[in-house]
Parts: sequence; C-alpha cells; structure tokens
Amino acid sequence: MPKLIGVGQETRKDMMAEQRGGLRVVASDNCTLVDFGSLQGTWTEAQYLKLTSDSSHLIEFTDGLLEILPMPTDRHQTILKFLFRALLFVEDTGGTVLFAPLRLRIRQGKFREPDLLLVRDANDARRGNDYWSGADLIMEVVSPDNPDRDIREKRSDYAEAGITEYWIVNPMDETVTVLVLVDDAYDEHGSFRRGQQADSLCLPGFAADVAAVFDAK
Repeated sequence: MPKLIGVGQETRKDMMAEQRGGLRVVASDNCTLVDFGSLQGTWTEAQYLKLTSDSSHLIEFTDGLLEILPMPTDRHQTILKFLFRALLFVEDTGGTVLFAPLRLRIRQGKFREPDLLLVRDANDARRGNDYWSGADLIMEVVSPDNPDRDIREKRSDYAEAGITEYWIVNPMDETVTVLVLVDDAYDEHGSFRRGQQADSLCLPGFAADVAAVFDAK
C-alpha cells in the first residue's frame, strides 16, 4: 500500500500533499506518484488501520472509502478541552474518557474518529488498543465544513454502533443536543441553549452549562 511520507523524515524526496480532491503522494518536482482518489473504494480495513497509524491526519473509513477530516480550529479544540475536563470526574468512579484521534469501529468496514468518547468502566471489553468497538457516551463538536457529518451521518452511525448517548455540540447555532438510544435509534432528550444546562441520562448528575461551553477560552 502507499506510504505517507512527510517533510522532515529521512526520505525527503517524496512528500505528502493535501488538495481539495483528497490526498496524493508527490515527488520533489510536484509530479504525482500516487493519487489516493484513484484508490477510493478499494481500501481494506487492514490498510486503513495501517494508514491511520502512520499518518497525523484524522481519517474515517466506510466500506473501502477514506474521508480525510479537516484540521480542527482553535474554537473547536477549546470547546473540546472544556468538555474533556468536565468529564474527567468519571475517572474517579472507575470510568475513562479519551479524545481524538482514537478510532471507533462502528461495524466491520466502518470506522469513525469521535471528538470525545467515554466508558463508565475502564475495564470495558470494548476498549481496544488499536480502536474501540463501542462506548457509553460520545460527543462531537460540529465542524463547519460539513455539519451534516456530525448532525445526521454520525447520528445514524453511532446508533448503529449501539452508543448509549450522543451529544452534538454545535458552535454555529450554539446548541447542545443530547440524544439517547432507544432500541436501535436515537430519541432527543433535549436541545439546549444559552441559559440552560445540557444534562446526561447516561451519567446521572452530570450537566454542562451551555454558555460556559461556548464561552470557553
């Protein structure tokens, strides 16, 4: 499979370039050696795992297709930091919370890269070293490049994976939507705005002040 080679590594002749159409491997004269777009639909799960282990990019995978995610913004990361810190209490009660990059396997042939993922029991068998195969709670900060990815597509994916609770944190309209899994689909527990507390059913007693989330520094 193609290897991603970055500037600063021992082999400087080749470098990885990111373009609007996706990734390509180019030589020093800017001649394309490998166009990753031409491989779309042919990637295997093993190749995806190897590729993402060797790359600093956030890349998601669905049935042979790769999706390279945009670089997070300062605001995205600031909100994520606030939420991560707010959830650290679960480690005092035997759970654990982690943040991207960390692969989540939805099913065979499909992986996502959640912003935050949590299990109430740190010994949960779904925790794997290479990827997790489930979680009790996931949070995504909506990316402006493609809001539907977090609002609709991942809602379906995380329900498919059996994730008990999914928070959609949307900086664009400053809402926090809390979804709770009922059977095999999500019901909306609430959509919360400034002046309200977004609360969890999965973590009794946990709530986040919406204004504090979006005013985080």
